Amino acid sequence: MKKISILGSTGSIGTQTLSVISQNREAFEVTALCCGSRVEDLARQIPIYHPTLAVTADQKDALTLQHQFPWIEVAWGEEGLIQAATMDCDMVVNGLMGIRGFRPTFEAVMAGKDIAFANKETLVAGGEVVMAAVKSKGVRLLPVDSEHSAIFQCLEGNRPDEVKRIILTASGGPFRGWTKDRLDNVTPTQALNHPNWSMGPKITIDSATMMNKGLEVIEAKWLFDLPENQIDILIHPQSIIHSMVEFVDTSVLAQMGLPDMRLPIAYALNYPDRRPNSLPALDLAGMSLTFEKPDRETFTAINLAYQAAAMGGTYPAAMNGANEALVDLFLQKKIGFTQITQITEDILSHYDDCYPLTPEGILAADRETREVVTMKYGENNQ
Repeated sequence: MKKISILGSTGSIGTQTLSVISQNREAFEVTALCCGSRVEDLARQIPIYHPTLAVTADQKDALTLQHQFPWIEVAWGEEGLIQAATMDCDMVVNGLMGIRGFRPTFEAVMAGKDIAFANKETLVAGGEVVMAAVKSKGVRLLPVDSEHSAIFQCLEGNRPDEVKRIILTASGGPFRGWTKDRLDNVTPTQALNHPNWSMGPKITIDSATMMNKGLEVIEAKWLFDLPENQIDILIHPQSIIHSMVEFVDTSVLAQMGLPDMRLPIAYALNYPDRRPNSLPALDLAGMSLTFEKPDRETFTAINLAYQAAAMGGTYPAAMNGANEALVDLFLQKKIGFTQITQITEDILSHYDDCYPLTPEGILAADRETREVVTMKYGENNQ
């Protein structure tokens, strides 16, 4: 039985992970469940999955859970997440959103844990550091993002020197085909209405700006050890082909499936095996699959991500930190939709990469850019 610790168990990835586990209770044991502010959701999960550790963002919430479930150990904050990531388990599922997933991921790697991760910001901000630790510790970093899971599956059994390029597919988000002028008046409600996927608010906004695809380019760069100029993006509105790999002989392998995150989650949890599941089968008869190039003049976040990837160092961490803070301000209706990318680009153009490429330096770069965003565009500057 595989012991699983879940960081972010009440979010989109976490709840779908528990759905997969529920179908294979004989194969998995849940050792830790962690949440941010959705304490009531966590309280409903505990008597079903019986973890030995529960983690919340705040101490008060953790103590409330301790009173409700006296038989369980509780912890809180970043230290609680690190405890869950390094405890006695076989795999850590990192479904956290944003940079707060970086430190628990790094510590889990250093503790020798295999990780199924959907927290792309970890590799965007600190890919060089994390992947060096992964190689040093000999652990598996198994992608849960549908695109990177697809690439991982397509590369199985093939040599790295046979790869010509990776092709990340993208739905195009809710504003595919829109002009720059039309995007100026986009509301959070519109941006949160993704046509194909059910995701958390931050990743859904990133999908709308196309920053999500840019972040995935950087993630793929580190995960698959390829330069960014060998990673392309292709718009595929149906979200059936999750990504492709082109090899040096011009052969292209693609992984296909319905747009359901439970499929890549199950693949990561069961790796290297595959297990039957209750998901509907893909019906290819009559299916029409189309592709187009991304509009990089309108959705300039893609270009910004490629630029940060080429500059290296802590530039990706700075870009990611600025974007994450600005998405939060957009959701609070404090800035406009197109300002997310515009301000991120301005911050990156003035950023001084003075930090060492260490976990501490990466987090300092993230902190600096967030402080710039808060100072210029936060609550006191409305």
